[in-house]
Formats: sequence, C-alpha cells, structure tokens
Amino acid sequence: MNPRYHVVCVGEPMVEFNQVPGEARRYLQGFGGDTMNAVIAAARQGARTAYVTRLGDDEFGQWLRALWRTEGVDDAFVATDPEAPTAVYFVTHGAQGHAFSYRRAGSAASRLSPSNLPLEPVRSTALLHTSGITQAISDSACDAALAAIDAARAAGAGVVYDCNLRTRLWPLARARAVIAATAGMSDFFLPSLEDARALSGTHDPQANLDWALALGARHVALKLGGQGVLASDGHRTLRVAGHPIECRDATGAGDCFAGSFMARMAAGDDFHDALRYANAAAALTCTGFGAVAPIPRPEAVRALLATQSAAEFHP
Repeated sequence: MNPRYHVVCVGEPMVEFNQVPGEARRYLQGFGGDTMNAVIAAARQGARTAYVTRLGDDEFGQWLRALWRTEGVDDAFVATDPEAPTAVYFVTHGAQGHAFSYRRAGSAASRLSPSNLPLEPVRSTALLHTSGITQAISDSACDAALAAIDAARAAGAGVVYDCNLRTRLWPLARARAVIAATAGMSDFFLPSLEDARALSGTHDPQANLDWALALGARHVALKLGGQGVLASDGHRTLRVAGHPIECRDATGAGDCFAGSFMARMAAGDDFHDALRYANAAAALTCTGFGAVAPIPRPEAVRALLATQSAAEFHP
C-alpha cells in the first residue's frame, strides 16, 4: 500500500474566540474543532494530510481554507455549502478551568452525509481519523463518519477514533452505544480518562483501559492529562509519564495528541514511541493559548523528549 495521504480527518472545523485570561471582554481569534486540530497537528509533524468537511460560504470559511493552505493540509475535498454557516465557539477561563460556548447548530459541517462524503481521500490514506463530536453534531454526520470508516477499512487503512464525549450534543445513552460500536471498529482508540469514566461507569484507570479494550479496539491509549498515558495493544500494558509544564490553556491538547500520534505511526514509529511523541506534543500545546496556535513543531517535541526518562513497560 502506497497511500496518497498519511492522515485524513473527517469532522467539523470551527473558528475560535478564546478569552484572554484576566480580561473578561477580550478574545483572541483562532481556530478549532477536534478533528481539525488533529489534522493540523499531523501536518506540523510532517505528515501528508487532507481534511473532509463542509464550510459555509462566509468569511469564517475563507479563513479556514487560508489556514489549511498555510499549514499544508489539502482542502480539495472540502465542500462549500451556500445554505449553512461555518461554526464558531468561545472559550472562557475561570477557577474551574476552561469552558466552551458553541454556535454550531445547523453548521455546514453538520450537513455532511454519506451521500456527499468524498470517498477518494478516505480510500487513499494510511490512517483515517474521526470522533464522537463528528457523530454527535447530526445524525447525517454520524452516518458519514461510519461510512468513512467502512470505506477506509475496506481499502486497508487504519482507523483512529477519539470519542471526545460532549453530553450537551447528544444523550449519554446514545453516546455510549455509538461510541462503543465505533471503538470496536477502530485500530486505535484514544479516550480521555474523564470521558472513559463517564462512558464506562468505573473510576480506576486500569479498569477503564480494560473496558476500552473489551469494546474491540486493537490498541487503546487512555489519556490521563498531566499524568501521561496508560495504553495497551491487547498483549502488554505501558505507561508514558506526564511532563511537568506550566499549563496555560489545555484547549485541543487531546487533539494535538491524536494528530501527532498519527503522524508518527505513519512515519513508521512503533506504538510506544508514537505515544511518547504524542504525549510530549500534547504537553507543549498546553503552554500557549488556543487550540491551533500552540501546536508544536517536531524540533520542540524532540527537545522535550530528550529530557524525559524512558517509559516503563509492564509485560
């Protein structure tokens, strides 16, 4: 297999307005959307990437296309929808961390469906990435995500899935059912510990790793935030330690993890080395503001990795 792309992501891009801490009415304009953050993270690590989505025929859509072209993300398969807007969201910061407010109902991306899903990039990639948010924004987008997974698997591509649970978008019972089914179709399942606890009903990290494996995913990386990653390929369990950093804004850290992980897997790293790299990249992105601007380049990730002791393997 000699794929045209290393990574193709399917999902919803958004324009971001991120509150400057300590300044209630001042916002820094950026970009976001979980799969969009991931595809840019993959591109910054050197992967050949493409994005599959829909944009409104508006200024925000033009901003996103300009961003992708600057970042080297192929937008040839991004449709412009003249009847729906590009989604936006706002991030505020307080004592309990960051909070999100969305203006995405009826977005152009939510009108993605199997009937308008371009299959060429999905069948021409080493790794396909989609998420629970993509599935939650509309029934048709959920169907499109599943259709993309089916097409990618049929073509021999690997599937990378991040549940990114958002209970404001869909009922927990439906989320549990759809996420469980999709995780079982994935080669790499990347839940956060917070999401896994909500979905599994259990608290212990090892129990949540076991729960995720039982869904049928071939590999699981349970993201533990500042504590690193607990992962398994079904035969061995490994832990990647966290990095002591000054976290200024964790927006998009898990997405940076996904994109960086995919880039390194596509480059030929083994599961363990790709996890270590992605964990370091995710830590670095927390040192800046916004979802996209702080995503690091390889030289910064390598420098941080050089300071980390070897991860522990547990046979």
